[in-house]
Amino acid sequence: MAPRPRPDRIAALAALDDPQRRAVFDFVARSATAISRDAAANALGVSRRVAAFHLDRLAEQGLLAVEYRRPPGRTGPGAGRPAKLYRRMAGEVAVSVPERHYDLVGGLLAAAVAESIDTGAPVKEVLDRTAYEAGRSIGAAADDVVAALEEAGYEPRREDHDGGALALGNCPFHRLAQQFTALVCGVNLQLLRGVADGAGEPHLVVLDPSPGHCCVQLTPAAS
Repeated sequence: MAPRPRPDRIAALAALDDPQRRAVFDFVARSATAISRDAAANALGVSRRVAAFHLDRLAEQGLLAVEYRRPPGRTGPGAGRPAKLYRRMAGEVAVSVPERHYDLVGGLLAAAVAESIDTGAPVKEVLDRTAYEAGRSIGAAADDVVAALEEAGYEPRREDHDGGALALGNCPFHRLAQQFTALVCGVNLQLLRGVADGAGEPHLVVLDPSPGHCCVQLTPAAS
């Protein structure tokens, strides 16, 4: 599943800024079973209408999942309408400033190690291919290479004085790149080669670390 757009993630977290709504969310999140509007209202000492408002707002923002179920023991035509129940969504919502995507690089590293264990192929070889293929998917899903880079959090900047090269103002894997520079920059290089190819815009993608920038630079290929 594609990650949620950043504005949607910010809006979801902003919904928790209201103390009462956050209390509703915490109550549902701590419950082992799905929660009804009446249960939330009784537990938090608010009216059913207020509980329903907050529960539905949290569901609209993708923080709670909704299901419909009749109370145990009530079946058949006279059992009434199924109750609307709420439970915490399984997925997480995260926003970082500057934007980071440690889940992406972590997933690539885990997939490469798992395949290497299963097949005996060198981890570095598998990791390069896995990162490139992931980049192609990111590029293919975007309108162009700049849009792909923006969506991935790289903050691309066109360097007109350098043949239109794209410098990247942010590294989405910054903390890991500081600790494991060669490994993470190598993943970045293959990932961004895949992004450029997937977007259908050939670029020369090279390691070119400089202060305040990602370690990779993209230069449009000569036509």
